Amino acid sequence: MSRFFERYEADPCRFYDEVISKEGIPRAHYDKLLQRFSQFSNDDIKARREIVNIFFRNQGITFTVYGENEGVERLFPFDLIPRIVPAQEWQIIEKGLTQRITALNEFLKDIYHTQKILKDKIIPAELILGSQHFRREFVGIKPPLGVYIHITGSDIIRDKEGNFLVLEDNLRTPSGVSYMLQNRQAMKRAFPVLFDKYKIRPIDNYPQELLRTLQEISPSTRNAPNVVVLTPGIYNSAYFEHSFLARQMGVELTEGKDLVVNDNKVYTRTTRGLERVDVIYRRVDDAFLDPLVFRPDSKLGVAGIVNAYRKGNVALANAIGTGVADDKVIYSFVPAIIKYYLGEDPILQNVPTWLASNPTDLKYILENLGTLVVKAANESGGYGMLIGPESTIEQQESFAEMIVANPRNYIAQPTISLSRHPSFFNDTELWGCHIDLRPYVLNGKTVTIVPGGLTRVALKRGSLVVNSSQGGGSKDTWVVDE
Repeated sequence: MSRFFERYEADPCRFYDEVISKEGIPRAHYDKLLQRFSQFSNDDIKARREIVNIFFRNQGITFTVYGENEGVERLFPFDLIPRIVPAQEWQIIEKGLTQRITALNEFLKDIYHTQKILKDKIIPAELILGSQHFRREFVGIKPPLGVYIHITGSDIIRDKEGNFLVLEDNLRTPSGVSYMLQNRQAMKRAFPVLFDKYKIRPIDNYPQELLRTLQEISPSTRNAPNVVVLTPGIYNSAYFEHSFLARQMGVELTEGKDLVVNDNKVYTRTTRGLERVDVIYRRVDDAFLDPLVFRPDSKLGVAGIVNAYRKGNVALANAIGTGVADDKVIYSFVPAIIKYYLGEDPILQNVPTWLASNPTDLKYILENLGTLVVKAANESGGYGMLIGPESTIEQQESFAEMIVANPRNYIAQPTISLSRHPSFFNDTELWGCHIDLRPYVLNGKTVTIVPGGLTRVALKRGSLVVNSSQGGGSKDTWVVDE
């Protein structure tokens, strides 16, 4: 191991360490990185940290923290040590995610049409029909190409043995891809020599691939369909990403007030008058999309947009109603969904999951709250979650009451020892931090996955929560060819 990493305390017997093997030897694909870092002094690291900070500030790379007094926006926390994924490992992830998204899309197509999977009792019907994200209004509606899920960000972890597991699927409005892209640019500025030492697969083409996917689902036959991004506005936590992706694709960034529906067609207001919109990459949740159909108090959506969608005059990405497939309760059935629609065993396994709606599971959950991770079925961002080993008796009792009051809304999973990766604190201090990986999947006429993703890091020492809203950050992720 290089002298720079001699101070790093790996614990490969308790956690899978991405850099150091159980034998205490650096993994081969990290050799060049460790050699390069061995040439750096503490001042060198501080200088490169400042290069990254200046880049992030100049680019306005921020996220919003709600409920904090010190300000609305923060620079997104970034760790200088990249995560390296060998090509053979990436191949497993790529095949597994392609299989998973294909099956989930078939599932959505089925439950909004014939509901065969419910009739065959593979999934209890009440779990689907009782989901807050199942949209009865769209039964029988067929989206362009029969594709419901166009943009996905599935969260992948490694267990203690190094096996890849899917922790959850994000099928409504997955965020973070802009940080993936900007992390790469920051690393190129701070460590240009490293990019000469590795054959790193590029990710810069993601905005073009996203635009291609969106144009493919256009109901219009014109050569250049008009695509827009619909944002809730500047106070949304992912507003930077919305504006960044619109700019990179060369399309308009719109809010609900910028769009109007006339004769069941959607138009955007411009200085040249109204222009027809063919495809909307919407970052607004279903409930706020159309005040005539969903929440009447919504100021974020567009009155009449749902009817335009029903008539086939505009495409929405992702389709309305996809949230039923990323309900954490339905997550537990994804292996069965893959088997049912594709006749295959899952390439990427789920984390074992107990459903509080099942009386036997409920009893087990209530008796083991101190060792389990309990999650609300439709929360995200690390909210609505109890991490048993880190919780107090009072917190456990409070969760027990909520679970008993609404068992359909809760699942539980074992506390997985997420893999760890060395990360910087206070510029030069190295700690082992838990990480996950969110690759981004595009689905139009074909499935496309850019080689990499957003590696999220739990920057609070010992924490398992990687979400930025809970103190997490990110790393650049390199898929490398040997």
